Amino acid sequence: MQLTVWTYEGPPHVGAMRVATAMQDVHYVLHAPQGDTYADLLFTMIERRDRRPPVTYTTFQARDLGSDTAELFKTAAAEAVERFQPKALMVGASCTAELIQDDPGGLAKALGLSVPVVPLELPSYSKKENWGAAETFYQMVRTLAGPSAPAPGTVRPQREAGTRPSCNLLGPTALGFRHRDDVLEVTKLLQSIGVEVRTVAPLNATPADLARLGEADFNVVLYPEIAQTAASWLKRTFGQPHTRTVPIGIGATRDFLAEVGELAGVDPSAALAGAPSRLPWWSRSIDSTYLTGKRVFVFGDGCHTVAAARIAQEELGFEVVGLGTYSREMAREVRAAAEGYGVEALITEDYLEVEARIEALQPELVLGTQMERHIAKRLGIGCAVISAPVHVQDFPARYAPQMGWEGANVIFDSWVHPLMMGLEEHLLGMFREDFEFNDAAGGSHLGHGGKRSDGTTETDEPSLSHKTAPAHSEPAQKETSGTSEPVAPVWTAEAESELGKIPFFVRGKARRNTERFAAQQSIAAITVETLYDAKAHFGK
Repeated sequence: MQLTVWTYEGPPHVGAMRVATAMQDVHYVLHAPQGDTYADLLFTMIERRDRRPPVTYTTFQARDLGSDTAELFKTAAAEAVERFQPKALMVGASCTAELIQDDPGGLAKALGLSVPVVPLELPSYSKKENWGAAETFYQMVRTLAGPSAPAPGTVRPQREAGTRPSCNLLGPTALGFRHRDDVLEVTKLLQSIGVEVRTVAPLNATPADLARLGEADFNVVLYPEIAQTAASWLKRTFGQPHTRTVPIGIGATRDFLAEVGELAGVDPSAALAGAPSRLPWWSRSIDSTYLTGKRVFVFGDGCHTVAAARIAQEELGFEVVGLGTYSREMAREVRAAAEGYGVEALITEDYLEVEARIEALQPELVLGTQMERHIAKRLGIGCAVISAPVHVQDFPARYAPQMGWEGANVIFDSWVHPLMMGLEEHLLGMFREDFEFNDAAGGSHLGHGGKRSDGTTETDEPSLSHKTAPAHSEPAQKETSGTSEPVAPVWTAEAESELGKIPFFVRGKARRNTERFAAQQSIAAITVETLYDAKAHFGK
């Protein structure tokens, strides 16, 4: 375990909360000390839900450790069932409570409660949030759908003639990145080829819905990190096949529809004929050549990272120079994708390693989580968020899916805008000293000589020149124990001004290369000539 300022995933009981909060008629009793109730903020503040998650905490304190904490749990569980009247009860322990080994599952079953009890054993010190969500969903499906499972070896009956094929959508949870909108978009896709969606789970599903999962013809796995374990059990138990393609991007959406068509026995050609997305048009347009070949670094959860890399390389003409994930459960898939792009996969939970890789690669666009957004901002690189963990701004009130045709439009906007706005910023910087476009000049389309409210005209004031750094004096020598140690090279005002004319997405690299060149050549003050000498040196 490593102490860190930021973390990509919370402990596994937060994953369990995501499942409980997504569902209806479910309650979660969490054996936890006072202070472990912070997770409420994730749903009410970040996701902006209008009610707190359906979780009861035992909130034992330090003084309770000398008494019977097990009794506290039993009391909390019994009161939760009486007060909230759930149709199923999940029970588990937080990281700290796990250490006192009270066995919440055994204690709850001993109470003889009137509702099904799903005990969750989530090892907090070896597993993380997505694994916790996957294990929780699997245990819920197995407990609630298990009683209706056919006998082992039973052949699944064929769908009755004349009935529409049906499926379940598995994986969307509370606090998921665009999960709500992805469900709507994928449902529309499936309906367009005549496939009925029976149940979406866990999002908005009830325990009764989970009990009926085996009735659908097949399952659609939207988020493998969360749904793959449950989908595999449903395949073994009910003989239900499931999809393997995540429909993020134009190519993946086409592959997804073809895969569904094969599983459902329907013809998807009508839906494939005219993809209502502007991304393919733009990729064929002359405008796209401005961004062709841009170097992109991708990092996030497993399924979004693999999908984003495919879109970047195959659909937008970017070059993937780095690829990685914090989801160790999907490390194999990410490594396979990275090998296809000729890069080394970065599998880590340490954001400092990610930052070091970004600095070393010097990409022109970063696709990542909110952590990479902070890193890219500090480095002056454009960034778009593609994966959890995310902040409040990534839970928009508007419809903004990542999947399907409309998801491709959203991705197109989210990824291209940082680059285009960066080019605009660069042009504004280049022309800021121009007499017509400087900050003091009026709009050229209004004409010159217009009267201001103080009676002066626009031409009465001289143009403001572009702000430059003050000229540096000659660097001093640092005296230490009779020896002189030169300080780092400094930039003259003229060199700083010239550096500002370099596009923002390579400016950082140009600055570092020039400073490295100056240090190698023992140059104390960097001039315009030094800047271009460094460019020639590293351009060989």
